[in-house]
Amino acid sequence: MDVDVQKRHIKPADRMVGLPTQFFAKLVAKANAQIAKGRDVINLGQGNPDQPTPPHIVSKLQESATNPLYHKYPPFSGYAFLKEAVATRYKEDYNVDLDPTTEVAILFGGKTGLVEISQCLLNPGDVCLVPDPGYPDYWSGVSLAGGEMSFMPLTKDNRYLPDLTAIDNEISSRAKLMFMNYPNNPTGAVADPKFYEDVVKFANEHNVVVASDFAYGAIGFDGVKPISFLQTPGAKEVGVEFYTLSKTYNMAGWRVGFALGNPDIVAMINLIQDHYYCSLFGGIQEAAALALTGPQQCVEELGALYERRREALFAALDRIGWRAERPGGSFFCWLPVPEGYTSESFADKLLFEADVVVAPGVGFGTHGEGYVRLGLLTSEARLEEAIERIGKLGIFTNSSD
Repeated sequence: MDVDVQKRHIKPADRMVGLPTQFFAKLVAKANAQIAKGRDVINLGQGNPDQPTPPHIVSKLQESATNPLYHKYPPFSGYAFLKEAVATRYKEDYNVDLDPTTEVAILFGGKTGLVEISQCLLNPGDVCLVPDPGYPDYWSGVSLAGGEMSFMPLTKDNRYLPDLTAIDNEISSRAKLMFMNYPNNPTGAVADPKFYEDVVKFANEHNVVVASDFAYGAIGFDGVKPISFLQTPGAKEVGVEFYTLSKTYNMAGWRVGFALGNPDIVAMINLIQDHYYCSLFGGIQEAAALALTGPQQCVEELGALYERRREALFAALDRIGWRAERPGGSFFCWLPVPEGYTSESFADKLLFEADVVVAPGVGFGTHGEGYVRLGLLTSEARLEEAIERIGKLGIFTNSSD
């Protein structure tokens, strides 16, 4: 007997409808469409590290995966040895003291914590101060919490640091959370101690929690080591720092991150994670602990690799006449769009006419318009080839002409 079943429309919750558009999903789809046509596409638009995880870390995972203890559920908030390992690393690298039991939360990658903190702190209608341009997943957490975003412009004139004195008093009185990210994605800018001192003062004056995204903390150039927000006197009283192994040790797929600092906020993050999942696989935690406490030569070598790539890229940019400032940190370069283009139309031109993928700046916020982001995530030869292809379009004027 045939039954006439009418297709139902499943209505999502309002929070699903209100999620920000994943701008970069469209970018990936465009690139993949060109690759499917057989084009030799050089993808400089994404932030996925191209180097493998160091062998000693992989070997530790292979070994620890056979431990029957790790085949059971891990402790909800993770193993103490991993918290102790990241505390040791912060002491050695930044002279920051962290209590592993109260000032460290283990995360499923830094991105998870950046979304969770908004859910921990924001009620509907609360304001979050967000950098513009900035990492789009800040927006996701604020949206899920029902909060409101107030954007802090990052401009070249102010070294891509937010001008805290320009924040409207009405906004600062309603703000509960502020995101920062240095070395910065997408601009590659770095922060100095004076800026962080100003941030702590602002947070105290306005009762704002600071979320420092330190994902690129291991990547600094020209002999300058990026500083941690937690090095600033009073930082732990006003906020937390998010740290990840994704970039430092090429462990992006391992999903290991941390929230570090203020014990009240760390406790909130641990609590919300108790309701989502049981911590990371124990074998991954043991390998991550080795990454943090073992030989650090691999980190130094990785930074040197990115610096060589930066120099190769900018030498090629100079040859075609595309003028831009070198980044002080991260593995991103922030390049101005030539006159007559928007960031998206310029990115499309490079993709469809030069088979080069770059990320349009507008995808990081309205103040990203006028720029594109390039990643140093392929070989020097491929970076040079990408810029040579762009040069052949005849958009820029070579300085020797």
